[in-house]
Amino acid sequence: MRDQILSYNQMCSQENTSLQRGMNFRLNPNYSVLLMSQRKNAPYQDEIYDDGITIEYEGHDVNKSDAEFPKLVNQQLKSKKGTLTQNGKFAKAIDNYKSNNEEPEIVRIYEKLFDGTWSDKGFFKLIDYKYKKSGKRKVFRFILEEVDVDFNNNEKHIHKLKPTSRIIPSDVKRVVWERDGGKCKMCGAIDNLHFDHILPFSKGGASILPENVQILCARHNLQKSDKIE
Repeated sequence: MRDQILSYNQMCSQENTSLQRGMNFRLNPNYSVLLMSQRKNAPYQDEIYDDGITIEYEGHDVNKSDAEFPKLVNQQLKSKKGTLTQNGKFAKAIDNYKSNNEEPEIVRIYEKLFDGTWSDKGFFKLIDYKYKKSGKRKVFRFILEEVDVDFNNNEKHIHKLKPTSRIIPSDVKRVVWERDGGKCKMCGAIDNLHFDHILPFSKGGASILPENVQILCARHNLQKSDKIE
């Protein structure tokens, strides 16, 4: 569920696997999974656009077994064995989408807020990529746009995002988490938590202001939603 707060174990349980890497192409029959972070010590430079629905995700480096200093080496489409890397699999999906009129790859993104604390950012469609200079090497930059997706009997139906919300920036989530003490603002619950817009985006509320974001448990989040017309 979008903006749900999860522990690492809960996130792995939700995906029925142990998530050991950031890029996981077609981890699920219906979608791929990306793990991102905008913390100061994050190994990659991921970005949320000002439009509030687009993410630019940096591809991943070669394995340490293939290069002594991976950060000095161009990110690769293929491994030394000639198989597609995770970068290559995501790039190929975009090429097929753009050249063969295939449906875009659907990607679920989880964001690391603190050690052991993650946020489900929801589903995105993979629409483009760049291979560009970054310092003295080249890196992949994958472009993803948030969408609404219905899954039914292993079939997915992609819908244009309803104008009811926008991505809550990472720094705002961290401020709100600290301010609310990692608990529901209404009852103090510490499980089944979500980041919630106090005034919905559709009614003029901002996603970029901590003052308009709070932590609610699932019960109070649902009760609040039921009251919004």
